[in-house]
Amino acid sequence: MRIATLLSSLLLATSVHATPSDTPDDLSRFLNDKGLLTQMDQMRQNVTDKASDLVVNALGFLGVPYLRGGNSAESGFDCSGFVKAVYAQTVGLILPRKAEQQAAATQQIDRAELQPGDLVFFNTLRRTFSHVGIYIGEGKFIHSPKPGAQVRVENMAVSYWSRRFDGARRVMPAPASNAIAAATESGLR
Repeated sequence: MRIATLLSSLLLATSVHATPSDTPDDLSRFLNDKGLLTQMDQMRQNVTDKASDLVVNALGFLGVPYLRGGNSAESGFDCSGFVKAVYAQTVGLILPRKAEQQAAATQQIDRAELQPGDLVFFNTLRRTFSHVGIYIGEGKFIHSPKPGAQVRVENMAVSYWSRRFDGARRVMPAPASNAIAAATESGLR
């Protein structure tokens, strides 16, 4: 985990302080000599692949009916049950059960930073983080909306969702997310 964090930090540092490609700086030369650039590219591709897998898996649940408290395709999903199931099945991360717990267990990001696989939260019940969905890109998200409806894709720019947007969160890789989820579910948090 520490190596991944270090590589991510170095990747950010090299992209923020990039110099023209024909004159690499000392850090870039060092990273290249140690083979770290290749490792960072592999990590970036792995993250991209996991996000793609997550979105494809989520889209596979289109049409599954809403069920309050539901957390399976067989019986139906509520919003947080849908998110929890998709993350567990796709990347093996166990998220807390409720939307507000999922918000607390994930990293806040700016709306402009949204990437496929990130979580988007809405105030639909006159309380913050009362609804959650998975961002799929191009301003759209997938979710299990309400009783009588089915898992579907929505546009965040639509007035209803735009007015109720509470924020975006990024799910961090295990084991940190699993530890937070376990603590939340056991009532330790």
